[in-house]
Amino acid sequence: MSIRRTLLSVALLGISAPLWAAKKVDLDYNVSFLPETDQAEVSMTFEDGEPINSLSFNLGKNGAYSDFTAADGEWTQESPERGIWKPGKGKSRLTYRVKISHERDNKRFDARMTPDWALFRGDNLVPSAAMSIHDKTELVARLQFDLPKGWPAVETGWPRIGKNKFRIDNPLRKFDRPTGWMLAGKIGSRRAQLGLTDVTVAAPKDEGMHRMDVLTLLTFIWPEMQSVFPRDPAKLLIVGAGDPMWRGGLSASNSYFMHADRPLVSENGTSSLVHELVHVFSRINDADKSDWISEGLAEYYAIELMRRAGGMSEDRYQIVRKKLIDWSRPVKSLRTENSTGPVTARAVLLFQELDREIRKATKDANGRSLDDVARGLMRLDKVTTKDLIDISESVMGKPSDVLDTKLLK
Repeated sequence: MSIRRTLLSVALLGISAPLWAAKKVDLDYNVSFLPETDQAEVSMTFEDGEPINSLSFNLGKNGAYSDFTAADGEWTQESPERGIWKPGKGKSRLTYRVKISHERDNKRFDARMTPDWALFRGDNLVPSAAMSIHDKTELVARLQFDLPKGWPAVETGWPRIGKNKFRIDNPLRKFDRPTGWMLAGKIGSRRAQLGLTDVTVAAPKDEGMHRMDVLTLLTFIWPEMQSVFPRDPAKLLIVGAGDPMWRGGLSASNSYFMHADRPLVSENGTSSLVHELVHVFSRINDADKSDWISEGLAEYYAIELMRRAGGMSEDRYQIVRKKLIDWSRPVKSLRTENSTGPVTARAVLLFQELDREIRKATKDANGRSLDDVARGLMRLDKVTTKDLIDISESVMGKPSDVLDTKLLK
């Protein structure tokens, strides 16, 4: 009788299984570094290319990509900036080379390869692409590195599933691309479990990166960060290096870069390390000349969370405010495509004023704050100044006097 019931249960499960279940297609990225030419050789392999109609790649304007070869299917390059791959049926592979080092202004690099290591963003390793794919098809993507002799390790912001191998899964995109910061070669790493997140701080050896100092500050600030931005990323990678790398911080969705010489807390009382961490947690993207929102919030919380965690006294907080006031005095408008230092400073002051206004307006009700506005903004794909005003006034239950300012016109 029990056997019969078991067979019946199996039959019922089969009937109830969704007929629309997605067809899974394996996509394997393989990366080999070529330090002698400052390049990486990348191959993309679909185990079954039939459900993939095409990928239209944006190759950029700097000529970083070259030597495209389609072992299966068809590769056509419409221009130096656009190439299309139509995979063949069955196993299909596209191979190309990409230059790693990228120089910004003043001979500073935001990606660099030396004989001993490579520090770069996966966004540039695999160019972005518009993918045409059959309905009900889902990619299962993995990233494998073949390291040069003498290069012992590689780190990415993605979960590790084997030796030098990582699982790439972005539910928000059809085309799973290995984005975020990556570091390979002769490197040193320090790790910690913060909340539910595996945190790794990594840098090339002898580059002066204070890995344990970074982990200590992150441990100190982490509970306050999660109280504002309730996320539990599975993994976070922080990478760093010294000159001639770019002297600042640059964030991605699962990782960020900090120059090794940047102080954890600057003399003006702010923290680039916490600023970039806010970007990673909030993931606020701007539109319509509203860059002041993401940059202003990141700097506001770089100060505020340090204060809440007990790392800044009230006297020090007031000194920081005075410096922000002096620095931002010439600012007449916050509406720009790229927020400069003085504009960001003025945005911080506006957010401090808005927080006080919200707390005063809601003290007899549910006691809300700017944190509630930030949590509303982080749920939007793109944030505009109008969105900020609408969410703030919804939180307060009335129009905002603070946001009724020429600075936002």
